[in-house]
Amino acid sequence: MDLESPPARIPWTSAACALQMEDPIQLKEEGNKYFQASDYEKALQSYTQAIKLNKDKALQAVLYRNRAACFLKKEEYAKAASDASRAIDINASDIKALYRRSQALEKLGKLDQAFKDAQKCATLEPRNKNFQETLRRLGANIQEKLRIQFSTDSRVQKMFEILLDENSDKEKREKAANNLIVLGREEAGAERIFQNNGVNLLLQLIETKNPELILAAVRTLSGMCTGHKARATAILHYLGIDSICMWMSVDNEEISLAVCNLLQTITDCLLGQGKEEHHGKEEALVLDTKKDLRMITMRLLDMLVSKKVSGQGRDRALNLLNKNIPRKDLKDHDNSRSIFVIDNGLKKILKVVGQIPEMPDCLPLTENTQLTASVLLNKLYDDLRCDPERDNYRLICEEYIKSKIDPQNMDKTLHAVQIVSGVLQGPFDLGNKLLGMKGVMEMMVALCGSEREIDQLVAVEALIHASTKLSRATFIITNGVTLLKEIYKKTKNEKIKIRALVGLCKLGSAGGTDYGLRQFAEGSTEKLAKQCRKWLCNTSIDARTRKWAVEGLSYLTLDADVKDDFVEDEPALKAMFDLAKASDKTILYSVASALVNCTNSYDTKELVPELVQLAKFSKQHVPEEHPKDKKDFVVKRVKRLLKAGVVSALACMVKADSAILTDQSKELIARVFLALCEDPKDRGTIVAQGGGKALIPLAVEGTDVGKIKASHALAKIAAISNPDIAFPGERVYEVVRPLVSLLNTERDGLQNYEALLGLTNFSGRSDKLRLKIVKEKALPDIENYMFENHDQLRQAATECMCNLVVNKEVQERFVADGNDRLKLVVLLCGEDDEKVQVAAAGALAMLTAAQKKLCSKMTQVTTQWLEILQRLCLHDNMEVQHRGLVIAFNLISADKELAKKLVESELLEILTYVGKQEDHPKKQHIINVARDCLTKCMDYELIKPLSRA
Repeated sequence: MDLESPPARIPWTSAACALQMEDPIQLKEEGNKYFQASDYEKALQSYTQAIKLNKDKALQAVLYRNRAACFLKKEEYAKAASDASRAIDINASDIKALYRRSQALEKLGKLDQAFKDAQKCATLEPRNKNFQETLRRLGANIQEKLRIQFSTDSRVQKMFEILLDENSDKEKREKAANNLIVLGREEAGAERIFQNNGVNLLLQLIETKNPELILAAVRTLSGMCTGHKARATAILHYLGIDSICMWMSVDNEEISLAVCNLLQTITDCLLGQGKEEHHGKEEALVLDTKKDLRMITMRLLDMLVSKKVSGQGRDRALNLLNKNIPRKDLKDHDNSRSIFVIDNGLKKILKVVGQIPEMPDCLPLTENTQLTASVLLNKLYDDLRCDPERDNYRLICEEYIKSKIDPQNMDKTLHAVQIVSGVLQGPFDLGNKLLGMKGVMEMMVALCGSEREIDQLVAVEALIHASTKLSRATFIITNGVTLLKEIYKKTKNEKIKIRALVGLCKLGSAGGTDYGLRQFAEGSTEKLAKQCRKWLCNTSIDARTRKWAVEGLSYLTLDADVKDDFVEDEPALKAMFDLAKASDKTILYSVASALVNCTNSYDTKELVPELVQLAKFSKQHVPEEHPKDKKDFVVKRVKRLLKAGVVSALACMVKADSAILTDQSKELIARVFLALCEDPKDRGTIVAQGGGKALIPLAVEGTDVGKIKASHALAKIAAISNPDIAFPGERVYEVVRPLVSLLNTERDGLQNYEALLGLTNFSGRSDKLRLKIVKEKALPDIENYMFENHDQLRQAATECMCNLVVNKEVQERFVADGNDRLKLVVLLCGEDDEKVQVAAAGALAMLTAAQKKLCSKMTQVTTQWLEILQRLCLHDNMEVQHRGLVIAFNLISADKELAKKLVESELLEILTYVGKQEDHPKKQHIINVARDCLTKCMDYELIKPLSRA
């Protein structure tokens, strides 16, 4: 039997049984039955097994064409065309195989070949209307394709003529450039540009040295490369990696970024991460991309140490290495790219982190270059899989640092200290080991006492980074605090002064001592904070130095008086927010830390009263809450921050590159957002300033604590906001998963409750949202909370379920055998809590209206069903009563026998009593339902018509 035979019932045997058969004819029959039942995967298995066992040529042709039909259904068109071709090789007149190959070729865009096959089919069966219609359609499509092709070719030629003509009107040139970019993003347009010497013409545009034309050319090339490995590889080879890196090295931010995007697009294609797949166009090409990827990596590493490369270009090279070298998923065992970079480029990265901007021989840098290099060092170190790999990494670093230490050359030694400082900002554990190298710590302390300002600057920074570790902080407190205090008091260089202050602040925090803060400031941290705010607002000081002021404030705002003064200083807040938008790793963390302190969104340990009394009895110091850390003051600070535009600043911070925005920074930002969302009145402002959008990535990526905090903030917004405004478009579906994650029993009651409120709000918006909630497996958790002893949780869960039961999939779960879902809802209708009753009765009313099976099932789940229903119909709350009467109407309408059972009960008296009441505007909807119930009973002839008194 071929596929065109009449449908047959499938014997429900497993695919495994079919595969164990040895008869290819039997396997073919099984495959046909599976195909008729639309189970194409099992049909494929049967046909494939039959092909392996079969030796008859005629049957083999049938099997191949049948398998081609399966591939067509699965939209695997290249495989369908291949199988159909095999069938045609056996029988050139196999009309079914010819037609299936024609269908597959059409889908692959090979219209001319598809037309030839359709033509053969029409020749073999000239009266077949289906073949004639296919021929007409393909002919029209070919004509249209040719028209567009010739039109596109002429458009491309015209665009290049305008762009390469120096005398062309400026407006025309701009329009042509934009059109070319758009065309390059379309598959058909990209292919026409590529086939018509377009890459060479684009290269000519780049060589004009006109920035606008260069941008247009580079962006067009990016569009042409997107998702097409063969074309991307050809363009890479034609342009040459050296030329691409040279263009990326220019001191023009737009051009450098555009070329970086081009190289990233090419790299994505080589790594197989393109956005699209072009089935059938590259099937025959086997491209070895490893050689090209290594070539790109080597050129990027060379860029790091080249003086010809601009600071922008160096940043781009570092960003590309950060993004493409370390593994995305540590479950992938292949870390060969990281090993290659460590072996061939680690010293080059160390050279970048060891640069001192104030020295004349420094490479061109931006404010972010060295920090980005430190991030790369960290990512490479984290990507290593075993101790021998980490030891090799450490030995390369130690060897390089030792080569820089020269007692006779202080400048060279200074670079060694700067390298250690840079590593401490990257893989901290490694940096801590490097600090243990003989003489390194002593060298830092000694440089603090140098007469040269550059020595002091580098040494103080290194001490600050080293003091993060308590063991090192103790050494510095013993040996360096006096020096830092002296430097602060004596130096006139603001850059050094501010770093010394931050060092003292950090030591006070890391060492658990008052050396750095109270003793130095004579008991007043406000004095230090005021100086930091002054530096922060001084725009004549370079941005890098002002960032140190923010870091100082991130420690000082632990003091309640300082944080209160800080939020009142609007210019200082604005200056901090402006710096935060610059997207620097350190500044992001420092700003977030300061805001966490100001909003008191850090974790605090609750004092056990018994332990407090015990401590007092033993005359130990018991820390007391500062008056300005009480709730009223915190609320005022939050309002002040909102007024100053903190949400916009946080939204900008969240958009920072992943190399800059660390998981720790994300957690701090999430904490701040949660504190800002505390007052429902402020949530509209937060949404309006982009807070809702900013919270979504924070809830998905980062530390576990950070994701929970961000999810909770989203729940607070989702609970009371219009989802269409708070999370417009498809964004609302991204919020569902974070809300569902808060239903976990490990989360606290408030998180559970507000997540349920948010899901209730969402489930009332659309069926698509309801389906998304179901797909995220929220239903079992919501049902669990319907059993909760906590009234508010039970109420929220029941209200959420009331909205969800509108969805057919949810209804089917209630209909399914072997569950107590319906019983739970019925019993909740009998609860004393009115809000729970309203929600449960609403759910039951919708379920019994949508599914007649549930009407009879309701009478079986509990013996209390009738008593509960009667209580609903007599309830004082009109909303509950109305829903109860609707349930009664649904039961009566579902089945005459069920209606008879209700008529024989006291429910008839209740319906009669309600139905005979005088018309009343406020109760009319209730009276009408009762009358509808009675009318239905009369239709069944269960009761006689009765007149109203």
